[in-house]
Amino acid sequence: MQRVPVAERTDWKQTAEEHGFEFHTMDGAAYWDESAYYRFSLKQIEEDLEGPAEEIEEMCFALVERAAADEEVLARLRIPEPFWDYVAKSWRHKEKNLYGRLDFSYDGNGPAKMLEYNADTPTSLYESAIFQWVWLEQAIDRGLIPKGCDQFNSIHEQLVGALSQFGVEGRLHLSGALGSAEDKGTVAYIEDCARQAGVETAVLDMEEIGIDPLGRFTDRDERIITTLFKLYPWEWMMAEEFGRHIPASGTHFIEPAWKALLSNKGLLPMLWAMAEGHPNLLPAYFEEDPRASELGGTYVRKPLFSREGHNVELFRDGRVEMGKAGPYGGAGQVVQAFHPLPDFDGNFPMVGCWLVASRAAGIGLREDRSLITGNDARFLPHVIQD
Repeated sequence: MQRVPVAERTDWKQTAEEHGFEFHTMDGAAYWDESAYYRFSLKQIEEDLEGPAEEIEEMCFALVERAAADEEVLARLRIPEPFWDYVAKSWRHKEKNLYGRLDFSYDGNGPAKMLEYNADTPTSLYESAIFQWVWLEQAIDRGLIPKGCDQFNSIHEQLVGALSQFGVEGRLHLSGALGSAEDKGTVAYIEDCARQAGVETAVLDMEEIGIDPLGRFTDRDERIITTLFKLYPWEWMMAEEFGRHIPASGTHFIEPAWKALLSNKGLLPMLWAMAEGHPNLLPAYFEEDPRASELGGTYVRKPLFSREGHNVELFRDGRVEMGKAGPYGGAGQVVQAFHPLPDFDGNFPMVGCWLVASRAAGIGLREDRSLITGNDARFLPHVIQD
C-alpha cells in the first residue's frame, strides 16, 4: 500500500458537478482530493480486506442470531425495550439488508484491524461507487496514472442487483435529513440505483413523513409508505415521537431494524468476546467491564452511538491525548485497544470496505490530518496495480 502523488485533472470540479457530485467541496475546503491516490496489490485487496470483511459480516450475523433470543444482549446494546420484539422479528423474518461499511486501519502489512462498522447509515457511498471510478478511467486516458490500473469497485453494479431482488411492492420511498448536502447526495444516489433496478421511487425529507389514522406512514400526497430507505439512524428513529408507531406501521425499512444491533460501538466488545484473538479484531470492552484494565493506559474510548468521530477520545498513558467534542456519550462507552492509522507524511487514511447484500464490493479511503477521522476528512481514490 502506497500513497502516490498525482496531477489533478484540471476540470475535476466541472466533471463532479456534471455527475451530480455537489458536495465535492464542503465549508470551503475540498472534500474530494485527487492530488494523490492509494495503490494496493490484488493480494492485499483479496486477502487482507475483501476476505476479512465478509468473515466479520458472518460473525455479525451470529451475534444478531444470539441477540434475537437474548434480551440481555438487546439491553446491553441499548435497544429501547419497546423495540426488543420488533428488532428480533426483523431478523427472524429474514428482512434483507442493503449495504454497510466496515472501517479498517490498514497499512498494507499484516492484518487489517476493524475499528468500527457503519452498518446503518454509512455515507461516502457515491464517491466510492461512482466518482473514484470516473477518476480512474479519466486518469488512465489522460496518462496521469499507468495503464492497466484497476480498482476494487463493483459497488454500483451490486447495489442495482441487490435492489432488483428486494421485492419492493409498489413505490420505494427514500428519506433522510435532506438539509445536509452529503445526505441529500447519498439518498439521490440510492434512488438512481433503485430506478436502474426497475423500482419506482419517491424522495421526501424525514420531517415530511406523516401518520394516517391507522398508524401507517404516509408521504406528502398521503400515499402509504410500504418500503422506506432511511438515511436516518435507528437510534434516532426509536427516540423520535413517531418512533412508537414503527412496529405496527407495516412499513419495511432499508436498513432493517436488526441492523440497529450492529450500528453501535457495543458491537466491538461483543465481537471480541465471541472471537478473542481474531487477527482482524482489536481487544475491546464495555468501559465498566473489569477486563477493560487489561488495555493499560493507552486506548481509545468511544460512545456507543457516535458519528464523524465526535466524542471519541484517545488516551495515552492514562491521559486524554486528543478528542473531538460532540453531543454523544450518554448511552455509555466502550474502550478499544489503540491501533493507529498509518501515517503517510501526516496523512492518516482509513480504509472503508463496502458490503452490499453482505458481500464485499469495494473500498473507499478517507484521509484526515488527525488520528481521529472526522467530518473534515478528505476522500482519496485508489488503484490496484501489481
